[in-house]
Amino acid sequence: MNSQPTVDAAGSELTQRGRSVQIEKLVKTYGDTNAVDGVDLDIHAGELLTLLGASGSGKTTLLSMIAGFTSPTSGTVTVAGTDITRTPPHQRDIGMVFQQYSLFPHMNVLVNVEFPLKQRRVPRAERRRRAMQALEVVELGHKAEARPGELSGGQQQRIALARALVFSPNVLLMDEPFGALDRALRERMQSEVRRIHRDLGVTIVFVTHDQQEALAMSDRIAVFDRGNIEQIGTPEELYESPATLHVATFLGESNVLGGSCRQGVFRTDGGVRVCTGQAGDGTGRLVVRPERILVDAEPSVGTPAITGTVADVVYLGADRRIVAATADGELVARVPANGSTLRPGDPVTFTWPSDAARYFAD
Repeated sequence: MNSQPTVDAAGSELTQRGRSVQIEKLVKTYGDTNAVDGVDLDIHAGELLTLLGASGSGKTTLLSMIAGFTSPTSGTVTVAGTDITRTPPHQRDIGMVFQQYSLFPHMNVLVNVEFPLKQRRVPRAERRRRAMQALEVVELGHKAEARPGELSGGQQQRIALARALVFSPNVLLMDEPFGALDRALRERMQSEVRRIHRDLGVTIVFVTHDQQEALAMSDRIAVFDRGNIEQIGTPEELYESPATLHVATFLGESNVLGGSCRQGVFRTDGGVRVCTGQAGDGTGRLVVRPERILVDAEPSVGTPAITGTVADVVYLGADRRIVAATADGELVARVPANGSTLRPGDPVTFTWPSDAARYFAD
């Protein structure tokens, strides 16, 4: 699986270009439960793919099987055409970054980063050189002699990232690595990983339950639910064209209207008619993103309009979140902060363009 390492613009040999990963019919069973239930997944060489889902959806179990820490019940894991399903973790050339930094507190930063190379019996001078290169990639070369306890949380996570990159892995796995960081630091680390991904071209498989993090970082996202992949695509594809109700409601905020469809016309439980153009009759759900809703706009002919009373207005800086109580339940709109003077108790009308709603049959 090994090839010649990439030489970056500064002339440092740090990492190979990314390798592809193929998952075929992968199953992991615990008792009567399939934590991963026959997953097929092609991860492209050099892409940043995010596995997104709630706790218990199977994403971390899948990552653990790629790393080799968990043995699959059945199925295969292949990297660049080589079956590694039964290969021990330390022979897979796969880097791993955990949520917990797992740095050795009694060792300085440089020795921490050297550790994977020492395990691989790399000569001392060579591993020092490569460890310093890895520290320069995460912009912490000046902290080589510091102890982990002297660093901030974000710096420690960058050290953990340098340690995962130092032995030139074929694939880099990241399991909720920023979950313990505050919002501002988490966003900086997201940008840092994106920069490293662009510079080095390593294949990254990233696990998170944070929808905004997945949207901000990913080339593609695989949405997990109950051990299966519900949908995979670019962030824009999943957000704008969700294939299932679960994807529509899990990725971003959504208004969900219950009702029934007959001859292409959906009537909400509150009595509002919406044309969907969908074939087939029966009950279903209509999903509308809050940012697509127009507040107190004059609805055009055939455009749905739901009236109600403002229950809450939340200022969020760039926009305001307006919550309305309606016959169809609580609905939410997001409008520019300077675009509304509504207050709780005011009457309000919500409408939206005909292409803003997606219908899902039950």
